[in-house]
Amino acid sequence: MDVEFGRGVPAYYAATIAQFLVEDVHAILGRLATASGQSVEGLQLTAWKRQLGILKNALAGIDGSLFLEFDVPRLGSRIDGVVLSGSAIIPIEFKVGEKSFTADARNQAWDYALDLKNFHAASAAAPIFPVLCATDADAPAPSWNSPFRDGVYPPLYADADTLRDACLAALKTAPSGALDATAWAHAPYRPTPTIIEAAKALYSRHSVEAIARSDAGARNLNQTTQAVRAIIEQARRNREKAIVFVTGVPGAGKTLVGLNIATGQLDDEGARAVFLSGNGPLVSVLRAALVMDEVGRQRRAGGERERKGVIEQRVKPFVQNVHHFRDDGLRDMQRAPHEHVALFDEAQRA
Repeated sequence: MDVEFGRGVPAYYAATIAQFLVEDVHAILGRLATASGQSVEGLQLTAWKRQLGILKNALAGIDGSLFLEFDVPRLGSRIDGVVLSGSAIIPIEFKVGEKSFTADARNQAWDYALDLKNFHAASAAAPIFPVLCATDADAPAPSWNSPFRDGVYPPLYADADTLRDACLAALKTAPSGALDATAWAHAPYRPTPTIIEAAKALYSRHSVEAIARSDAGARNLNQTTQAVRAIIEQARRNREKAIVFVTGVPGAGKTLVGLNIATGQLDDEGARAVFLSGNGPLVSVLRAALVMDEVGRQRRAGGERERKGVIEQRVKPFVQNVHHFRDDGLRDMQRAPHEHVALFDEAQRA
């Protein structure tokens, strides 16, 4: 039975697998190019065309839905392809023309799977089977290892000829049940409770000089933070809306105040908060600083160390790009954001 996903799906292309299999490749390429909203160069079109041919062979006879260039809400993570079939979610990262499997590509496929698990509401409870498809490599026979505790399986290697086997093995491994493809396609950004707790724990012990350095004294920062929190509490109690401006010279600690407020209320159901910046480089710097601080702390502590990608998952809930926040809101203007408190840093750049 055909499914119409309608507007608001964060993907360039969304269809049932049955619809995809009978649709002309050039028609799909046109939809992808149009949805991208920009001029698409020949290399990208060639890559998409190769991917479509591989997917048509790989998905023949499989029941489910396919999403191409799927944008994980808020995060700016664009996954080449996501297959939904039965209870399984299969995100696929293509490396067209590649003859080997690199660690960076494997981590990319893994991180996309974690983005779905930790921040996409309809993926939180589902088994996720990430696949890295290096089209011209010589992949081993597909066999899924045991999943991690969060339900994400270690990335599996596939090539153009074995992608079908990888998908079939995932469907055989997945438990019984079926995802609602339409609900999944329109599911909102929502960080899981476990990732929120991990984010709070990471930030609570940060010692990043790039963030902590400020000309303002600790007392002034604390007073400002408490004043803003009092206004938030009053607005919540009285079911009001409030807007607060925090001003100061460069280095006064405005960014630190915003981060303290956002992370202090990450798990507060009455006043969930997000720290947003219109300054893309600042978002990158803040995230990188927190990640490297944690990497250094784990190195000094000895013992087992986590991948940077895993640590980055804990940073994403409270430092976000305002443009991604805006785009997510425009997809479905009838749905309110997950958060009740939005803190804008460098708002003039939005």
